[in-house]
Amino acid sequence: MVVDLWGKIKKQTLAPLYLLYGTESFLLNETQERIIQAALRDEERDFHLSVYDCEETPIEVAIEEAETLPFFGERKVVIVKNPYFLTPEKAKEKIEHNLKKLEEYITSPSPFSIVIFTGLYEKLDERKKIVKRLMNEAEVAAAFSLGEKELRRWIDDRAHANGTAITQEAAETLLQLAGTNLMSLANELDKLSLFVGQGGTIEKETVELLVSRTLEHNVFVLIEKVVQRNVGEALQVLSDLFEHNEEPIKILSLLAGQFRLLYQVKSLAAQGYGQQHIASLLKVHPFRVKLAIGQSALFSEQELLAIMNDLAEADYQMKSSAIDKRLLIELLLVKWNGKADAASR
Repeated sequence: MVVDLWGKIKKQTLAPLYLLYGTESFLLNETQERIIQAALRDEERDFHLSVYDCEETPIEVAIEEAETLPFFGERKVVIVKNPYFLTPEKAKEKIEHNLKKLEEYITSPSPFSIVIFTGLYEKLDERKKIVKRLMNEAEVAAAFSLGEKELRRWIDDRAHANGTAITQEAAETLLQLAGTNLMSLANELDKLSLFVGQGGTIEKETVELLVSRTLEHNVFVLIEKVVQRNVGEALQVLSDLFEHNEEPIKILSLLAGQFRLLYQVKSLAAQGYGQQHIASLLKVHPFRVKLAIGQSALFSEQELLAIMNDLAEADYQMKSSAIDKRLLIELLLVKWNGKADAASR
């Protein structure tokens, strides 16, 4: 049975065993916290919440804790972090684990304990007997990076949980400004919900007013100005970044990464690959690919190759000469605009 990561975990439906794994740490931590909140009152945490790391402590120590009656209250929660023996991975440190004792516990867990196995793992080794047994007996939740549709649904659900609503335009703007990191999105949504109040609706204008711009977003805007062949506004965006003490070498690195993405996306799209397939091949979020497809359409492959060569040369000069680093990026923007003017004539 799979735990609904977005649903409510109610006290009467708590299971004795949970297995949480995947690569999306925010969802894993949020699910773990919901289980703890449903199982324990705040004042019980100090006495009835225990955490063990399998890279430092044998599993039998955690099991002994789970088998020990709670001092107060009805139940205790035992968190077992990094159970690497459930995966194909090897331990960083040599720790001997009594997996036979673990298997016995899984077969007959304590009625007063909730044991949560959790780790940032892409996959489990389902060939192992212990993994098969745990997956059969535990509530299992796998949390991976959300696709664009799932991400939008998650934004809607988060706003709803805060007692507010969010328009589609506002959600789109939020993704553009804050990116796809769930922790950042959660923080921004909580702030926006607080601003509009219970029963309120988060509009695009509110997002633009309150959401902090990431460096990555500002670099995206900078590239937008380059795409639009508007060197004046591009230089203004760059000046704003410098005023906020952003390092030129970091800006250059982000520019190089984004233009590399544009070239890769354009090349793969020309070969007939779809958005999801491109995202999978490049290991980037589908929403980033969607935005890159729009930007790359306004460049030829030759232009993108030339820009990447310019960025590589600027990187070399920035690291090997005494040239003013800010001036170097400004000259790049002027150069690209000059090429665009020449191409249009």
